[in-house]
Amino acid sequence: MNKKLEFVKMQGTGNDFIMVDARNLNMDWNKLSIDICRYHFGIGADGLITLESSSVADLKMRIFNADGSEAQICGNGLRCFAKYAIDRKLVKGPDLTIETAAGIKKVETVSGHGKVTRARVNMGKPVLKGKEIPVAIDVDGPILDQLVQVDGNEIELSFVSMGNPHAVCFIKENVAKFPLLTVGPLVEHHSLFPQRTNFEIVNVVDGRSLQVRVWERGVGETLACGSGACAAAVVSRLKNISGENVDIMIPGGRLIISWDGKGDVYLEGPAEEVFSGVFEL
Repeated sequence: MNKKLEFVKMQGTGNDFIMVDARNLNMDWNKLSIDICRYHFGIGADGLITLESSSVADLKMRIFNADGSEAQICGNGLRCFAKYAIDRKLVKGPDLTIETAAGIKKVETVSGHGKVTRARVNMGKPVLKGKEIPVAIDVDGPILDQLVQVDGNEIELSFVSMGNPHAVCFIKENVAKFPLLTVGPLVEHHSLFPQRTNFEIVNVVDGRSLQVRVWERGVGETLACGSGACAAAVVSRLKNISGENVDIMIPGGRLIISWDGKGDVYLEGPAEEVFSGVFEL
């Protein structure tokens, strides 16, 4: 008889995940994420998230990309994780701490009719030193508008880590016109990035709003990326384009990012449950 795995499909601004309570499970999550995240042949998702016990926080989250690689952090995934845990009364709420590979993150939730609807995540301080992002440029301060050769063309990239590496490119035209499906994988695998990178294309709507598309490391283009939205907002503030609060308009909806220019970055957005089921292994 085939083994069966209970799961919940969740999404935050279109960034979708398979959520599994893994506290009593021992599986090859890297391999399983490839099978379970495949559209048409699996459930279909950007990533697989496991909920595990923690000795340093309320719970522990691990996230596995659709290609089987494990990511350090995921802002949209953290909001979905918080909803999953609180709605199922695994923790009391309304706030909780979550252990991740990028440290312990605090999540504040908002509920309606007994269910979590939104969450605000403390994503921590942005990392701006080249070696710590990491990027193969040995500079201590912010690296902004660095000219990089990609497929015979020069593009300007700014670098930041939000627990995972990001390369942010501001362009003047609508982001929908940018050839992200072609350029995205070239930037992700560029020799500048020893651990590969996420890639954000950004267009300034005004001083409060940015239009963003994201190529996620290990996934491809996604409808949203929480850490990518944070990276875009951080670079925007460093370039004196936006203030402390900025709306990130992504294909999956709107995320609100707050950063005072010195301390922690905060990410706020919705979290929704799509459906639940059983996956045969």
